[in-house]
Amino acid sequence: MIWEAYKQVRSNGGSAGVDSMSIEYLDQNRSKLLYKLWNRMASGSYFPQAVKRVEIPKDGGQVRLLGIPTAMDRIAQQVLKNYLEPRLEREFLEVSYGYRPNRGAHQAIEKVRMNVRKYAWAIDLDIKSFFDTVDHQLLYKALSKHVTEKWAMLYLRRWLESPTELGKGELQLNEGKGTPQGGVISPLLANLYLHYCIDRWMQIHFPKVKLVRYVDDMIIHCQSESQAEILLNAVNQRLADCGLAAHPEKTKIVYCKKSGRPLKGKSVQFDFLGFSFKPMSKRLKKGGHFLQFDCTVSRKSKSKMISKLRGMRIGNRTGSSLSQIADLMARQLRGWINYYGKIYLKGMSPVFYYIHQRLMRWATRRYKRFKGSRIKAANFLKRIARSYPNLFYHWTLGYNFL
Repeated sequence: MIWEAYKQVRSNGGSAGVDSMSIEYLDQNRSKLLYKLWNRMASGSYFPQAVKRVEIPKDGGQVRLLGIPTAMDRIAQQVLKNYLEPRLEREFLEVSYGYRPNRGAHQAIEKVRMNVRKYAWAIDLDIKSFFDTVDHQLLYKALSKHVTEKWAMLYLRRWLESPTELGKGELQLNEGKGTPQGGVISPLLANLYLHYCIDRWMQIHFPKVKLVRYVDDMIIHCQSESQAEILLNAVNQRLADCGLAAHPEKTKIVYCKKSGRPLKGKSVQFDFLGFSFKPMSKRLKKGGHFLQFDCTVSRKSKSKMISKLRGMRIGNRTGSSLSQIADLMARQLRGWINYYGKIYLKGMSPVFYYIHQRLMRWATRRYKRFKGSRIKAANFLKRIARSYPNLFYHWTLGYNFL
C-alpha cells in the first residue's frame, strides 16, 4: 500500500512541505524513508507534521489559502485514500463530479449544458471558504457510518487536527474546523461531507430538482423562479445547519434565456468551471440564427491565460528562435486547448489572436527588415505557417490567423 501510494504521489509531483523535502530527495532515499513510514503507520506511531500554508493570488487582490502537507504525509494520505475511496464511491450519487474516478469537469459541464436547455432557471451556488469551514464533528459523524477501522479513524483525526504553519515557525490550530485544500485526502473528505449535506438531502427533499456539483461549486436547475427562490432559502438553511454558508456575492438565481423564453430584466449569465453560460446566437443549418443558452470560455479564464502569456514576454525574446518560443508555450497551450477546446474551441480565439500579435512583435524586433512593418512580419509568419503547420499547437487546429 505504501509503495503504490508513493508511485501516485511521485507522478503527481507537488512542492515541499514544512520539512522542505522535495520529491527528488525522496526518490534518492526512498528505501529508508518509505520503510520508516510503513513501520510507523503499521504500529500506530505515525504522526503527521504541520501543514504549510501557501497563498495563491486571486482576482480583486484576494488570496486562496492552500495547505501543503509534507511529501511523506501526502504518501500516508494516499494510502488511506486508496483504501477508503472504493467503499465511499458506492455511496456517492451521480450528481457529484469533482475528484472522482472516471468523472471530471467536462462531464459536469456537459450535464449543465443539457439541463439549461430543459430548465428555465438555475441557482449558481458557491460555498464560502468551504475547505476552511468543514465542521470536524459532522465529518466524523459521516465517516463513522462507513469507516469502522480504528487505525483509519486515528490517522484521519490526526490529519484533520494537524496545525498550520504560517511562517517563521508560527503555528495555527484549526479549532475543530477545516481540511487543508491541497491535502491528498481532502477532496474525498469534502465529497463525503457534501454528500450528506447537499446531495442526499436534496435527493430526499427535492427529488425532482436537478443538481450538478463539482466539489463546492454547484448548479441547481429549477422549473420556475418561485421554485428557485424557495429552494435557495432551503439550501441556505441546510448549509447553516451544516456549519457552512453560501457566498453572498457569487450565489445567484439565473434565468436561462433562449429562443422561446422571452422574460426580460433578469440575470442571464453564470460561470461554472471556467466557462460562462449565457444566451448565445447559433446558426441554423437551413440559414438564419436562433438564441441558445450555452457556454463559452469565461472572460476571467481568458484573462488568466493572456496574463500567463504576457509573463512569458514572447515579443521581447529576440534571442530565441520561433521553434524555441513554440517549445516554451507548448505545454501550457496544449493544456488549455485540451480543457477549454474540448467544450468550445472557438471561445479561445482571443487568446490565439493575442499570441499572433506577440509573434508579430517578436518578428519586427528580431529582424531589421521587418522593423516598422507589421504587414511584412505577418507575411513572414504566413510563410512559416505554410511550411511548418505543426510548429504551434493551435496552428494544427487551423487557428493561425494567416
